[in-house]
Amino acid sequence: MNGQKGKALRPSASPPARPPDGIAFELVPIEDVREHEEIEEEVLRYVLGEFRKDGGVREPILVSRGDHVVLNGHHRLAALRQLHAKRVPAWVVDYQSDIVTVERWPGSTYPGPVTKDEVVAHAREGHLFPPKTTRHQLHVELPPKNTPLRDLV
Repeated sequence: MNGQKGKALRPSASPPARPPDGIAFELVPIEDVREHEEIEEEVLRYVLGEFRKDGGVREPILVSRGDHVVLNGHHRLAALRQLHAKRVPAWVVDYQSDIVTVERWPGSTYPGPVTKDEVVAHAREGHLFPPKTTRHQLHVELPPKNTPLRDLV
């Protein structure tokens, strides 16, 4: 997924061996994960191809602790749904902490700023933002975490 157009979360040259305190890796039941943004079909097809080629998910999605709102990884989630996965590899974070910020993507058609409360409300209501509306940035480095598809179905 690295090098994908518009990528907000980027690994460093030498990521840590384990996640920072307050961030956990979990295999979250797919039915518990909530989107807040629509996807683009072209990107979904690309992600599906990558999963099939790699036999797994190279980068877990990022979700909020508790309500499992997707902060980064809508296309990966959609691809896993198409592959009939039962679980989603996810970094689970405290969304209200300072280590996660949200802003509008440059060029977004959505008017005005986007807040964390708005993101959660859109996810709870099922009222999705257009693609590439929200840009979440994680201000800590995460270790690599490759998850085989066989562990998700």
